[in-house]
Amino acid sequence: MKIVPNILSVFRICLVPIFIIVYFSDDRDIKLYAILVYALAGLSDLLDGCIARKFDAQSKMGKLLDPLGDKLMTFTVLVCITITRPVFLWAALIFFVKEILMGIGGLIIHKKAHNELPPANFIGKTSTFVFFVVCVALMTFTNLPDFIAISLISAAICLTLIALAVYLNTYIKIMKLNRDKNKNIGELECSQHSVQDVNETPQ
Repeated sequence: MKIVPNILSVFRICLVPIFIIVYFSDDRDIKLYAILVYALAGLSDLLDGCIARKFDAQSKMGKLLDPLGDKLMTFTVLVCITITRPVFLWAALIFFVKEILMGIGGLIIHKKAHNELPPANFIGKTSTFVFFVVCVALMTFTNLPDFIAISLISAAICLTLIALAVYLNTYIKIMKLNRDKNKNIGELECSQHSVQDVNETPQ
């Protein structure tokens, strides 16, 4: 069971190109099959998390694959909708920049602080869920007036920016703790060298 969460994450990533094919091959007003693929990805995400927690099957690879699958699918869905309704271009750009910033922050934490990437917080999970609901609504009601559609996507974008702010706060705390830790280690090493020098001084 310990490898099942990773298999589900890989499965979710594999659904990304399938979603693209299904989305643009469906000429109906309601992107029914695309919605089903998106829902399947969401279900795999839920199962992934539940199995990982219940069987203590969390792993470093899983911590990378799980959010990667979520972000790839969400961004792909948003881009596909934007291609058919260019009015959402700004939302896709904000989402992309936000994910790039979080990715860079995660790499810095991993390389410099030698710390694990911060897990998804409540705001981040809520943002993902709201994006899911909004995207499904936009694929279902393709004739929504622009002001309603923009209001929906704006709410999702606001949540994702709040998630970014929370992540930034976590990033600052981790880097500060790492800086203080390195400072204390440096001071301790200096003290030890001083004591050693004193002991080695000829009497």
